[in-house]
Amino acid sequence: MKDFIEKIINFVNYTSSLEKKWIIKEQGDPITARHLAVELGVDQTLANLLVQRNVRSFDEAKRFFRPVLENLHDPFLMTDMDKALDRIQRAVDRQEKIMIYGDYDVDGTTAVALVYSFLKKLSPHVSYYIPDRYNEGYGVSYAGIDYAKQHGISLVIALDCGIKANEKIDYANDRSIDFIICDHHLPGEALPKAVAVLDPKRADCYYPFDDLSGCGVGFKLMQGYCLKHGLPLEDLYPFLDLVVVSIAADLVSITGENRVLAHYGLEQLNKAPRRGLQSIIRLSGLENHHIAIDDIVFKIAPRINAAGRMESGKSAVNLLIAENEETATKIGITINTHNNERKNVDREITQEALSMVASDDMLKAKKSIVLYNPNWHKGVVGIVASRLVETYFRPSIVLTQSNGFITGSARSIPGFDLYEAIESCSGLLETFGGHMYAAGLTLRDENFELFSNRFEAYVVEHISDEILIPQIDIDTFLDFKQITPKFFRILKQFQPLGPGNMSPVFMTENVYDNGNGRLVGSDGGHVKLELIQEDEPYRPISAIAFNQAEHFSHMQGGNPADVCYSVSENYYRGIANIQLRIKDIKPREVIV
Repeated sequence: MKDFIEKIINFVNYTSSLEKKWIIKEQGDPITARHLAVELGVDQTLANLLVQRNVRSFDEAKRFFRPVLENLHDPFLMTDMDKALDRIQRAVDRQEKIMIYGDYDVDGTTAVALVYSFLKKLSPHVSYYIPDRYNEGYGVSYAGIDYAKQHGISLVIALDCGIKANEKIDYANDRSIDFIICDHHLPGEALPKAVAVLDPKRADCYYPFDDLSGCGVGFKLMQGYCLKHGLPLEDLYPFLDLVVVSIAADLVSITGENRVLAHYGLEQLNKAPRRGLQSIIRLSGLENHHIAIDDIVFKIAPRINAAGRMESGKSAVNLLIAENEETATKIGITINTHNNERKNVDREITQEALSMVASDDMLKAKKSIVLYNPNWHKGVVGIVASRLVETYFRPSIVLTQSNGFITGSARSIPGFDLYEAIESCSGLLETFGGHMYAAGLTLRDENFELFSNRFEAYVVEHISDEILIPQIDIDTFLDFKQITPKFFRILKQFQPLGPGNMSPVFMTENVYDNGNGRLVGSDGGHVKLELIQEDEPYRPISAIAFNQAEHFSHMQGGNPADVCYSVSENYYRGIANIQLRIKDIKPREVIV
């Protein structure tokens, strides 16, 4: 243990002046890890990874590696669950018209598809509504309430939104329209005066897990309905493919109850997805692939999101509730076309935004980026903000014009609370919402300069220079000889991976390429390596370093380096091999 601590101290000193910080995570208690390794019959490094994830005993390891649906929490522990279910049943019994209302993003549309599809079996008087991104904006809208009034709807179930819609709920109450709010965002000081407000983040809610997605809260509502009315939960579980898509897309933690939901959701998605998701899986090139969380994040979710970005979120719901293959295929192709259009618009606006920063010395000197162009497409500004964060590693806000207001999206960097920064400027805003790392906001033209300056002032005061340096969190050191088939087989069981349970990152010191390294990719921007560790000269291990061509000349010369990486699997001609996915390379000094 002493040697390990000294190794970490030396390594921190070695990396202190480098462009990217490599941070070795705090190691788990070594005695606990040693006992767990013996109990489970695994490598102590794997046991330590479990301890880092708060898995400290055989029983906890069993729950981690073998999630079971019986471990889902009692939905009635959620405040207002009984009120919500009683109001739904009254509407069903009286044949009232019920409208399922949700946002236009992946979490909102999956939530609407789930609750609408389930309740449609109980009542023929169920419809759904997705607000228009451009005319209505995020969340519960006055237009949506007016639509409900015009169509004789007396109960609205709002999903993934509504927790701060106090004035709008008052507007609905004045028109004899009841609301049930199912949200997962942080509430304001006062809750809306709805019939029921389901939100595990309510201060007076003692539900055991507070990081459900919006679709996850909708699932708990339907789970509660099944339990209250004696309906088989087996009828609800096929909807878990929608829940896992929402979990992955909304970047909620994949721990606790979400780990159970994600595990069985992935199982459903791989074995028997609904027709709409099957259509997207096919169009994403994932048909003969074992789908994981990353596949949802990078391939499935963007296509579903494209409907709301480029046209209407209603298309996404229509896809997700499609009952025949022909309809699902037709809508899927349309949505895929929208996604291709979105990519083109995203690429063009991203280039404009990057050029704006690169050509403005004052902007480059700031600790935040706030850009505004009235002609930018509102549907992609969040993506562009993410690209700015990737390039400049600063909190970034990208704004455009819509309906006479300036509106847009914000993205943050690890360790900086974006929501609090925007909230500090709330007096200049018409609306805002979101969380620590992503938010949306709307303001008047005349407040733009003042907002931009006030936001920058807040960032300067609350962000340290250290936070503005990108860092890679490394779980632990690893020697190549430890990467055996058994090690990798157990490592794969850490899935589903995501926030709270990220793919483990390892560091190996003093490695070099065996001479077979080469540049790959259409532009030669990636490096394919066959790495060898000094004490294992006859056991090269395949590695890929994306977008790190600058290290090729050093590695090509057989020079030593330290690498940090995750361990993955590469398929080539139907054969799977272990491959290191290199996150960063630190060349070592060459001693002549």
